[in-house]
Amino acid sequence: MTSPDTATLLEDTADRIADISRADLQIMLRRAALRLRNSAALSMDDDVEEALRDLAGEFGMTRNDTIRFIVREWMEKNTYLPVHSVDEDSEVDGTA
Repeated sequence: MTSPDTATLLEDTADRIADISRADLQIMLRRAALRLRNSAALSMDDDVEEALRDLAGEFGMTRNDTIRFIVREWMEKNTYLPVHSVDEDSEVDGTA
């Protein structure tokens, strides 16, 4: 059984607003606000969101920057975008 998404929980709560406690309503509204703040028009399943959050923390990037990085890498590896090439005069950080 999967847990209901935030939108479903909010809709159900709106239908029975008199029956829900103030504390539960605050939690749901804060959770919804956080999801909206972090979603930037691209919503993922909970397991994907958790993996993105972990990866973004490892990379020291924002969620959106991490998504951009993943998509760019995938597109380069699958030849949808040209790979950034390094010529003799390019500066590198000294690692291979």
